[in-house]
Order: sequence, then structure tokens, then C-alpha cells
Amino acid sequence: MSPDDGITDDGKVGEGKTTLQERVYQTLRAEIMTGRFRPGRSVTIRGLADSLGVSSMPVREALRRLVSEHALTLKPNRRVEVPAMTVEAFEELAEARVALEVLAARRAYEAAAARGNLDALAARLERIDAEQDVAIETGDWEAYLQKNLDFHFTLYDAARSRVTVPLIESLWLQIGPFLYLTRETLGVTYNEDRHKEAVAALRGREIDALAHAIEQDIRDGMGSLPRGKLPFAKGAADHRAT
Repeated sequence: MSPDDGITDDGKVGEGKTTLQERVYQTLRAEIMTGRFRPGRSVTIRGLADSLGVSSMPVREALRRLVSEHALTLKPNRRVEVPAMTVEAFEELAEARVALEVLAARRAYEAAAARGNLDALAARLERIDAEQDVAIETGDWEAYLQKNLDFHFTLYDAARSRVTVPLIESLWLQIGPFLYLTRETLGVTYNEDRHKEAVAALRGREIDALAHAIEQDIRDGMGSLPRGKLPFAKGAADHRAT
């Protein structure tokens, strides 16, 4: 993203295009959800603005929104960081994810079935899963996390829900920063490929099997995060915050 791309800090480029503030917000939000923000590492507005190639104004507004969503916390020294995690909060997040994401998976199945495109949805998810397999084989942790997010939300978005999906996103914002802990177990954590089970359930017209695959995928993934390292101690500043 370039500061010279014709978008002002508080204006629009044209009809149908988002504001720079919104683009910065979406970029930082995606980074949080895919584990690019680390617990205990603080960032500054200037550091983020420099890394994104924008002025401080849209970053300040994006951070304000992310703090209000409990994805980040504002410190007295005006630096922001990922909120500390406790074992109790972690387990509550896991159960909330199961409840909401199984509901979203069921509704996605029903919506896709009503439109007659279960096979098309299965094919899209299968492509994403294949790309995630490549990330595992090559040890590309960031691609792995991105494809994991893509798989889940491609499924849930099929439900076209204005309620459930935003709630799920809020949970991913809180757990995303801790996903970096899966890096050490990438490729060896799962005995079962729950994504392939979900694809097979769609093709087999088995809604209960789809719900089971999504539930177990969440439990497998959350279970791979070492609770012994929660909560996290404060650490050094993020390299982008210089």
C-alpha cells in the first residue's frame, strides 16, 4: 500500500472503493487473526504507519476500533499490545468457537443445499485445503494460518449471516495472536485431517458429519496450543514499532 495511491486519510477514492482508514483497519485485523501480532509485544502508531506506508491518522483510527473489539489493548504510554491471555479465558474462547462455528457450519450447509451448490462449496474448500497441505509440507507457517482462516470463513460465509460470522470473527481476533505457538507442531499436530472430513461430509450430504468435523478441527487446533505458556509475559517491542 502506497501513501501516493490517490486515497486521502479520510476520503474515498471513488464509488465502490473503501477509505484508506478501512483498508488499514482490515489489514491490521487480518494480521491479528492470522497470528502476526504476538502477545506481549507492543507496537506504536508510527511504527505501524511506516510499515504500511501510510500516515498516522488511519492507523490511529484502526487501532481505536481494534481496541474497542478487545483485539488489542492501549497502554498508559500510548503503545498498544495484545491483551494477556489466561487459561480460563482461553478455554472459554474454545467453547465459544465450537458453539458458534458449528452453528455457522450447519447454516452454511443448509444455505448451500437450498441453492444447490454443495458440490461447488466442497470444491472451493478442497482447493484451499490442498494449498494448506502444501504450506505444511514446505513449513510455511504464515501461509498455513492464512489458508486455515480461508477454509473456515469460506464455509461460514456460505450461510450469508450478518450475525453469526461477525461474532466468530471477534473470537478469532482474540485467539489469533496466540496461534504462533502452533509453529513448533506444524504438520505433526493432527492425526486426522478434519478439513478433508468436512469436504467429504459436504459431498456425502451429511450435515452432522460436517458439524462434527468442524467441532473436532477447533478442538484439535486449540488443544495444540500449550496452556502452560498462558498467560504470556511482556516481551520486547515488535520490530515494526521502531
